[in-house]
Formats: sequence, C-alpha cells, structure tokens
Amino acid sequence: MGNGYWEHYSHRADMGVRGFGPTREDAFAQAALAMTAVVVDPKRITPKDSVEIVCEEDDDEMLFWYWLSGLLFEMGMRNMVFARFEVQPIEGGLRALAWGESVDTARHEPAVEVKAATFADLEVSRNKKGVWMAQCVVDV
Repeated sequence: MGNGYWEHYSHRADMGVRGFGPTREDAFAQAALAMTAVVVDPKRITPKDSVEIVCEEDDDEMLFWYWLSGLLFEMGMRNMVFARFEVQPIEGGLRALAWGESVDTARHEPAVEVKAATFADLEVSRNKKGVWMAQCVVDV
C-alpha cells in the first residue's frame, strides 16, 4: 500500500467512502480500508490470512465498484474482515490481495454491516497534482 489515506463523508441514509493515493490502485486500497472502517476499527484486525480478488473491467468507475463488491462478497462468504490491501493493475482490470482474519465479535465489535457498494457518487479521478481519488456510497 502506498502513501494514501481514506475518509468517510456524509450521505443521507448511508455512508460515503473515499480513498486517495499516488496511484489508482492505492486509492482503491484506501477506499477499501474506509469501507472496512465503516464496520470495524481496522486497528483491531490482525492481517494474517490473505484472499486474492481479481476484477476485470476497462472503465475505472466500474472497476472500482467491482473491487468493492468483490471485497464485500469475500467478507460475507468467509466471515472475514480485512485491514491490508495490495492492489495491482493487470491488463483489463486488477488483481488484489486482501489480508485479514475471521470476525471475532467480542474483539472486533462490528458496528454495522455494509450490504453493497452503490453507484451513488461513484467516481474515480486524478487531480492536477496527480493524486488519485476513488469514492462511492456504500449501503449500510
């Protein structure tokens, strides 16, 4: 993961997640961390097990949506939370490793469940300083 950062932003009923980084992939990783932080404090997660996620899509916004959706799928199917992400570009998409562990309700204290990444506020862009931003609203 690069030198990026993440933040939440207000949305009427749900939560906006936003990631920033020097590369598109770093912004995607930071946004994934923001999504994790909606559920649990990422500092409570021990990144000991990895899961590979591959997404294929040429459009940046749709690739980001597939990335978060794939991550949510893995969280639900494996009953895991993730705190570290390594996202690499591949031809026609991305390949990522997400590190985390099984949910321990007593230790992780999950606040809410993120049901889905949405198309609301979906944006992937690069500013004039070269910083990438990836954002969308997640349904909680």
